[in-house]
Amino acid sequence: MGCPQVCASATLQCSFGAAPAVLNVLPVNRTLTGGLPAANIMDHIPLVNVTTFGMCMSLANPTVAAATAAALGVLTPMPCIPATATPWIPGGPPTVLLGSMPALDANSTLMCNWAGVIKIVMPGQMQMLIP
Repeated sequence: MGCPQVCASATLQCSFGAAPAVLNVLPVNRTLTGGLPAANIMDHIPLVNVTTFGMCMSLANPTVAAATAAALGVLTPMPCIPATATPWIPGGPPTVLLGSMPALDANSTLMCNWAGVIKIVMPGQMQMLIP
């Protein structure tokens, strides 16, 4: 049994984010799944593909660390600006490619530079599975 293929409108959650976010997928690969643009592992660009998670609570984030220090050590969340410099891992199998990169499946995760782990809560569609 396969794993759902991820597409535009998928719901994401960061381990340090206060709210869920939506995955935006530009239609550059010209492939649809569930009627929406299908994602690949390279759809990780901050504020283009990965939208904000509301407030960030990670002390690895310099703005959170500074605000927390100013508040005498009381954790002070600050607005989230995703810092996702690397692609999603592991992605789908190398036999399922979109734009010469592995398709994104619902088991993939994305690392934020501020120590957050971003997971796919809802892939945007459930009909198309990746083997």
